[in-house]
Amino acid sequence: MKKTILFGLALLAATTLQAQEKTESKLVVKPSGRVLLDAGLFDASDEINNQLNDGMAVPDMRVGFKATYEDWKAKVDIGYAYGKVGMKDVYIEHSLGKKSLIRAGYFVHQYGLQSATSSSFKISMEEPRSNQALNNSRLLGVMFEHSDLRYLFTASFFSETDAMKMSSDKTGNQGIGVMARALYRPFTEPGRILHVGISGAYESPRYNSNSELNHKSFVLSTTWPTRIAQVTSMKATVDNAKAMYKFTPEVTAAYNRLGLEAQYFYNSVTRDNGYHSYQATGGYAALRGLILGRQYKYNYWDGGIDTPDRGNLELVLAYDYLDLSDPDANIRGGRSNDFSATLNYYINKYMIWRVRGSYTKVNNRAGFDDDHFTALETRLQIKF
Repeated sequence: MKKTILFGLALLAATTLQAQEKTESKLVVKPSGRVLLDAGLFDASDEINNQLNDGMAVPDMRVGFKATYEDWKAKVDIGYAYGKVGMKDVYIEHSLGKKSLIRAGYFVHQYGLQSATSSSFKISMEEPRSNQALNNSRLLGVMFEHSDLRYLFTASFFSETDAMKMSSDKTGNQGIGVMARALYRPFTEPGRILHVGISGAYESPRYNSNSELNHKSFVLSTTWPTRIAQVTSMKATVDNAKAMYKFTPEVTAAYNRLGLEAQYFYNSVTRDNGYHSYQATGGYAALRGLILGRQYKYNYWDGGIDTPDRGNLELVLAYDYLDLSDPDANIRGGRSNDFSATLNYYINKYMIWRVRGSYTKVNNRAGFDDDHFTALETRLQIKF
C-alpha cells in the first residue's frame, strides 16, 4: 500500500513538473546594434566653409539588447560615436492587452511623425531641421499608448533630458512636462493609406549650465544637415522663460507607390519680468515614391508608413523651413530653407544604402551673415 501511495505521489509530482515546464514562459534576450558609415562632399559660404569639411565618419554605432518575458519587455541601447559613450534607449514596457502598453524609462516620447521612428529608419539620412529644433530628443518619463485599427493615442509625463545625464543636486529642481499625440487613420491597407493627427505638449524651463539661465530659459537649436561635421547653424536662447506650449499637426498619405508626409510646428514661450512672449515655427513636406517596389504599407504602433521591403528602391524629395527669429521678442535665432533629394535602396531587412543631396540657406541670425550649405552624402547602415 505504501509503495502504491509513493508511486502515485511520484507520478503526480512528475506530471505536475512536466506541465509546469510546458506552461512556464521563457525569458528571451536578443542582442541589438547598428552601425552607420557616412561619406560626404560639402560646399559652403566663406564664413563656415573652413568648418564644414569633406570627410568620412561613423556618426552612430550602438550595441545593446532586447528582453521579453510574458507581457513585459525591456531595451538597453548604448551608443558610441566620435570616441564618446552615450546612453540611448533604456526602458521597461508592459503590454496591456493587444492594443495598449505602458513604457517607462529613457526614450523618445511620441510627438509627431518623426518621434516614433528609429533614427536609422527615417526616410532621409537626417531628420528635418524643424523637428530637430522644435521637438525633444529622449526624455526620462512614462508613456501610455493605445493603438487600434482607426485610432492611435499616446500620453506622456516626463522630466527634462538632462535628468538622465546629471543628478538633481547638479541640475537643481528638474524641468517637467506632459505630451500627447492623437491620430485618426481611415485608410491603412497596403497601397491605400491616410492618417491625420495632432500632438501637443507643455514644458517648464530646462537646465542650463549658466546659473543665470538655469531653469529660466529654453535653448532651441539645430545643426547643418550632416553628421560628418557637427556645426550649429541656428540657435535661439529664450531667457526669462516661464513655460513652453507647443503643438504640431501632421498628415501621412500613400497610394500604391507614392507617399506624402507633412508636419507643421508651433512653439510658444511665455516669459517673466515684462518680456514679450516668443514664438518659433517650422514645417516640412516629403514626397516619396518607390522606383522599385509595389506599394507602401502602414505601421500601426509607430503611426506612419512602414519601412519598405527588401529590394525596394525609393526616391524622397523634401522641403523644410524653420524660423527661430521673433522680432517682437527681440530674438534672432535665424530662418532657414532646406531642399533635399534622397535615394534609398533597401538591401535587406537589416541594411540600407542611401545617397542624399541637399541645399540649405540660413539668414536673419544675430551676429552672423547669411550662409548657405550644399552637401552630397552617402551612407551604408546596418541595424539588427
